[in-house]
Amino acid sequence: MKWFVLIVSATLLDAEMTHFRKVAEPREGAFTLLIPSGWQVSGGILRVNPLTAGGPLNSIAAKLEMSIRSPDGRTLLQWYPEMNYIDLRGQPAAPMFRPGSNYNGALVWPKLNAASYLQQGVFARAHPRASAVRVTGTYPLPRVAASYQEVVRQMRLPIAFQFDAALMIVRYQEGGAQWEEALYTAVQDWGPAGAGLWTNKDTFSVRTSGGSLEQLGRVISVMLQSVRLNPHWVEGEIRGQIQRNEIAIRTQEEIQRLDREIVEHRRRTNAEIQNQMYHNLMGTDEYVNPLTRKTEVGSNAWNYRWVNAQGEAIYSDDMNFDPKRQGLDGFVKSPVRKRFPQ
Repeated sequence: MKWFVLIVSATLLDAEMTHFRKVAEPREGAFTLLIPSGWQVSGGILRVNPLTAGGPLNSIAAKLEMSIRSPDGRTLLQWYPEMNYIDLRGQPAAPMFRPGSNYNGALVWPKLNAASYLQQGVFARAHPRASAVRVTGTYPLPRVAASYQEVVRQMRLPIAFQFDAALMIVRYQEGGAQWEEALYTAVQDWGPAGAGLWTNKDTFSVRTSGGSLEQLGRVISVMLQSVRLNPHWVEGEIRGQIQRNEIAIRTQEEIQRLDREIVEHRRRTNAEIQNQMYHNLMGTDEYVNPLTRKTEVGSNAWNYRWVNAQGEAIYSDDMNFDPKRQGLDGFVKSPVRKRFPQ
């Protein structure tokens, strides 16, 4: 997975050493990830009550609405909930449900492509008071869309889903300050079987001070790479969705297979987003964890890496850096894996 930076601004993080601590998704422990020390997580798993939402169309699956913020508040990562919408054009119910109304728990809204959804469904809603808005780049991501399609094919679902994915970079003014923001989403069209149903998937954004987005690259890369789903949560969520949707599952192995596919799909998706977004200006490397003897993927933007038994990581460019001298016990150096034919 590649991101786009060579140095990190000293106003955000120490240029010599960055300590990443492991945190769990706050509400249900659905996953863990690494974040820089001092940064804070808020929000988490969101569940929609069908009784108050006007219907069940957004109540089957858990949703993620979470933020990660730097200590000075200048840097903000946000994950937006995956919502079902419905486009009733051409449907018998269209005259009774105009755009903006509620249809069985879903917002009636003509289907958008990924780039339009980022503009109308994400940025415009999140920043209604933004001014001097300038979209500096919109990038279609056909390979990402194809990866979603491949997951559907492997799951043998009887619905002809179609996907579109895109990335957008925006500069704007808000609250007397200049900002720069990168936004990503994929749009899933449920096809004829969905009767107009469409969904945004894996929508997130990264916002920071204007002109400094690229300075965050290697830090964001470590955070996104580090996401690990909790298999017990995944199993419970799948079972709950099955119960809520009143369908049956064949075997326990099917649940485990879905878990593996979700993890692999997220890894591949993040990799493609970052490759397109930052033009291969920074890569990753494979490290050997001396505590577990396993190979792990980490950033190659620093020269040295240390890990501890809790899964936390420290990166540094200082060849003489010693975590113990910083009061960080339990960390051991994690070397780059030797490559064949070495």
